[in-house]
Amino acid sequence: MKREIIRVEPLSTYLERWKAPTSVVTRVGDTVYVSGLPPFDPATGEVANVSIEHQTELVLQQLQLCLETAGSDLDHVLKCNVYCTSVDYFPKVNAVYSTFFPINPPARIFINVPAWPGHFDIEIDCIAITKD
Repeated sequence: MKREIIRVEPLSTYLERWKAPTSVVTRVGDTVYVSGLPPFDPATGEVANVSIEHQTELVLQQLQLCLETAGSDLDHVLKCNVYCTSVDYFPKVNAVYSTFFPINPPARIFINVPAWPGHFDIEIDCIAITKD
């Protein structure tokens, strides 16, 4: 099967500003891989300097947009990887995360990371299948 790179606007353009050598979404057959992204402010394209709750919401909204662009949705997510700069944020992240995955949430891991080359605290990537 051939790998397909899927542009997701405006996220692909925002990511290009960072000169990161990655694609926002890659699809192979009915499997969708969504990269972790910083919490971009949808109005400006800059990384949002907001609370961990709002960062989590922005990241999950971006994840949802990526999935929908690739022919999937949150109900078809198999696994999420949550990367966060503090384990103390765990309950706050869970509170927001559970609103996006209220029933039968996907497999998940929560990984503590020291930092990124930007001022934000969370990224979430995922693997999903298409709705077809």
